[in-house]
Amino acid sequence: MKVAVHHRCADFASYRAARVKSLFNVESGADFEVAAELDVDDAAWRIGVIVGPSGSGKTSLGRALWGPQALYAPAWPADAPIIDAIAPEGEDGAFDAVTAALASVGLGTVPTWLRPFHVLSNGEQFRATLARLIAEAPARAVVDEFSSVVDRQIAQVGAGAFAKAWRRTGGQAVLLSCHYDVLDWLQPDWVLDTRTGAFQRGCLWRRPRIAVDVWQAGWDHWPAFAPHHYLSLPRMIAATNYVATVGGQLVAHVAVSTRSRTEARASRLVVMPEWQGAGVGLRFLDAVCELWRQGRNRYGRPMLTLFHTSHPGLCQALRRSPRWTQVSASLVGGDRERSKASMAASAARQGRPGLGSGYGGHWRAVQGFRYLGDP
Repeated sequence: MKVAVHHRCADFASYRAARVKSLFNVESGADFEVAAELDVDDAAWRIGVIVGPSGSGKTSLGRALWGPQALYAPAWPADAPIIDAIAPEGEDGAFDAVTAALASVGLGTVPTWLRPFHVLSNGEQFRATLARLIAEAPARAVVDEFSSVVDRQIAQVGAGAFAKAWRRTGGQAVLLSCHYDVLDWLQPDWVLDTRTGAFQRGCLWRRPRIAVDVWQAGWDHWPAFAPHHYLSLPRMIAATNYVATVGGQLVAHVAVSTRSRTEARASRLVVMPEWQGAGVGLRFLDAVCELWRQGRNRYGRPMLTLFHTSHPGLCQALRRSPRWTQVSASLVGGDRERSKASMAASAARQGRPGLGSGYGGHWRAVQGFRYLGDP
């Protein structure tokens, strides 16, 4: 496919314009031309990238490829949260599909779903736009300024998360970016470099490996993770805490406590926003649960681990994993009054005052899973 662009504007003849022409030996600034030969006529590819410095013609080529209507620039309502704005009901907007799209691009911080687009940070807006693109799944789309407004950590992880999710839609997307550091994470099918004019076809990029270190810790690091946990709960009793780091940077947290002499319970799983979508969270949870399955805990006992969550994206990931099996699903919590009476009786036996409240009674679909290890 031959793509050629020719832009022309007025050739100004003011004093300053004439002086610039004279000083720098420039005849005119009225014409801009760029052309490229793209081997993209077949439908076998899913992600293409046009990369190069600003002003090198990326947007012009993107517009010329499939027409200006293919440029993806959705309008966001100011009076609705993004959970309602992304593929709204009546437009194939099933709740699970929307939450899956948000989780797939790493926007898994649930309170963010309840905010309108204009109040989100740049990084959150970047991921919300990608989630909406995945949920709507057009056959063809051009995304301008891809990853240009976010820090490079979020850009790289977000690019990798988007690439995995987009390939499942079956559509074709051309991403326009001035940053070369996202290429390894995107693993595009083709790349046009407007700086050199070079066109490369085929997956020539390998996604970088993420080396995750797992540490046993106390509650010292929890304050950094707590704002990103979707529930406000007291600390687990007698819990062993674990944190994951990448290059010394805090990435994920989980706490594990005993449920019986033969079974453990994991909770407080949190992945920092800038690492959501990279696949680190489930790998980290698997690693910690494997330690307990092998008896590498402070009790020296092999224990299988139970994990409960109401996060739709995490539930789907656990169901897909051969290391986990689903064991329960509850729409509401337990009887609050029964829990209160049980806690009061326990406190009385121990000669201490009761807490005055019980657990349960909430309207929250909770799903339970048990870690079994490799098949």
